[in-house]
Formats: sequence, C-alpha cells, structure tokens
Amino acid sequence: MPADHDVRAATEAFRLLADPTRIKILWALYQGESSVAGLADLVGTTPTAVSQHLAKLRLARLVRGRREGTFVYYSAHDQHVRRLLAEALGERVSAASERIPTPFAGAPQPR
Repeated sequence: MPADHDVRAATEAFRLLADPTRIKILWALYQGESSVAGLADLVGTTPTAVSQHLAKLRLARLVRGRREGTFVYYSAHDQHVRRLLAEALGERVSAASERIPTPFAGAPQPR
C-alpha cells in the first residue's frame, strides 16, 4: 500500500489535471515551448486565464518558464504526465498533435 503522503501527492496531481484548459495547455507545451499569448490563441481562452493556469502548473513543477527579454516561454517539464495524458486521450492524440502548429502563430520566436 502506498504511503499517505504519496497518495496525497497523486491526488493533488490528478486534481490539477482535472481541468480541460490545463490539459490543452500541457499537451500544447509537449509539442514545443510557447508564450502565454501563443497558448491563449491555441487553447481558445484569454492570456489572463492561461497565466493563472500556468501559475498552478508551475507550482506543481509540471511546466517551467524561460525569460527572454520581456517574454517568458513555457515548456512542459514532466514526461510522466505526458505519458499519462497520452494514455488518457488514447488514439485521439496522434491526429490532434499533427494539427498543432509549431512554432505557435503570433508568438514571438526566440533568436
């Protein structure tokens, strides 16, 4: 039987993933890094909402940011979560990942 603290950690991870926007953000970041504006365009929500979701994902160490000038580019950090998302989404991800534009339209690109 897993230890109580491990069960609590797993519960928190699943709670964070129980949001459609966060799943879209994570999946997009597994395709490559992006800015808040690029993610907002991709997932169809406001940059403010994306920033709030990214803050929670950063605290959980699922994403990390890289500052370049005035922009922050985010990338997915945890490959275990990628495998979990791929398993949960099943075959649907192979077709969907083909349609994700890389680099993201509208996002300034690093030099």
